[in-house]
Amino acid sequence: MKLAFSTLGVPGLPISDVVRLAATHGFHGVELRTHPEEPVHTGLDATARADVTAEFKTAGVEILGLAGYVRVAAPGDDEPVIAELRELLLLARDLGAPFIRVFPGGDSGQSPEEADAVAARRLGTAAEYAADLGVRILLETHDSHRTGADAIRVLGAVGHLQVGALWDVMHTWLGGEQPSASYAALSPFLGYVQVKDIASADDTSPLPLGAGVLPLTECVDLLSREGWDGWLCWEYEKRWYEGAAPLEGLLGAGHDYLSRLLNDAA
Repeated sequence: MKLAFSTLGVPGLPISDVVRLAATHGFHGVELRTHPEEPVHTGLDATARADVTAEFKTAGVEILGLAGYVRVAAPGDDEPVIAELRELLLLARDLGAPFIRVFPGGDSGQSPEEADAVAARRLGTAAEYAADLGVRILLETHDSHRTGADAIRVLGAVGHLQVGALWDVMHTWLGGEQPSASYAALSPFLGYVQVKDIASADDTSPLPLGAGVLPLTECVDLLSREGWDGWLCWEYEKRWYEGAAPLEGLLGAGHDYLSRLLNDAA
């Protein structure tokens, strides 16, 4: 498995510094939070996109994916959502990123069946466009579709190889789903896995990997046993928790922790 970290943990950090941190601490790749307050967003012109690509290529670090904020099950018209998806897919194509992340984003006013149908319809529409660009859309286990069982209701209805799953181990755990059940549901669709650690279900402030309650050892053991050889991406949610320790000082130990889990599971 390859190791990456998300720039959610280093909000606003220039790309040159992001690349340096990845290379210094042995990470193979980086997931880029894609938002107007970050260095990478859909408003970048062609020159800026080429500059970002060159920074990563020179350092030998991969862009794992773009973590966007499209909410595919959200109420409203389809076209603005599809347009936002297309912009994110084009940016990924230009940067050479194989994946984009989207959220479910269903609303409490929707029934589960309605949210599933809306998400599946939009993802199905975007799938052909994604295929033309060589980018895969990944639905994260999050918010209205927190578990693997939730996500596959949508992914099964889409039925397109260009649309898959991003397994966020915190959200499936918070949803009461065992890692074995999450993997069983998501494995046919799995793009990559986000790891993190927290103190409890009531305190989701980010902690160093291994310092909290999430079943990271169990997840890595399971993935290894099943022969899965994709990416583990550390999503340290510093952007949402200002009091959290800076990620820069934790990256080395985090890389070592994940490497130990992988070695022990081998």
